[in-house]
Amino acid sequence: MLIKLTDVSMHYAMAESSVTVLDHLDMAVDSGERVAIVGPSGSGKSTLLLLLTGLEKPSAGQIVISGQSLDALSADERADLRRTQIGIVFQSFHLIPTLSAWENVALPLDISGLADSRGRAARMLDAVGLSSRLDHYPAQLSGGEQQRVAIARALVHQPRLLVADEPTGNLDDATGASIMPLLLTLNRELGTTLILVTHDQNLAVRCDRTLQLHDGRLQQIAQPQQTAQPRTF
Repeated sequence: MLIKLTDVSMHYAMAESSVTVLDHLDMAVDSGERVAIVGPSGSGKSTLLLLLTGLEKPSAGQIVISGQSLDALSADERADLRRTQIGIVFQSFHLIPTLSAWENVALPLDISGLADSRGRAARMLDAVGLSSRLDHYPAQLSGGEQQRVAIARALVHQPRLLVADEPTGNLDDATGASIMPLLLTLNRELGTTLILVTHDQNLAVRCDRTLQLHDGRLQQIAQPQQTAQPRTF
């Protein structure tokens, strides 16, 4: 088991009261699983991802990632965990505008002091179909190309866990339709565990199971049959 949440709650202070976003939530995810998290806007999906990546600490409960209890780790240790074992794909790309595509992808390797960062970054960019765009800056790339760079950056250090927050949310339908098969194929090839937050059932159906977040609680829902083409990745 790679992820285990036990009785996790998250409250935010609001003036003289507090708002409960996550309410005594339990979740377990095995290594290699692909899990979709769905739910209405404001249901706490992004908050859950912040907790899973150690960017936020829960108000109560325990989160264990890769055998490590996050509440027992310092801020620096949680940063080390993200750098070595977690990849994150954001809706808004979050590329560094002054770095080229290969420099953006190589950045996690450089921070970790790993060898051959340029070669590894170039190979990952080739895997996402951008071998001809290594020296281009984000402003010179389309939205779909920027998201491919972001996917390459998230996977270049071969993390055990990949977290994707609405990875097609800022893309048109056609571009999004090309990004998701790429993300899922690379995820399967590298053997990572995937937590995918999405509002799109066509994406959720491609995962192993779907969890719905509502009123701060998670509930597993029946996986609908894919109505288009059979899953091939």
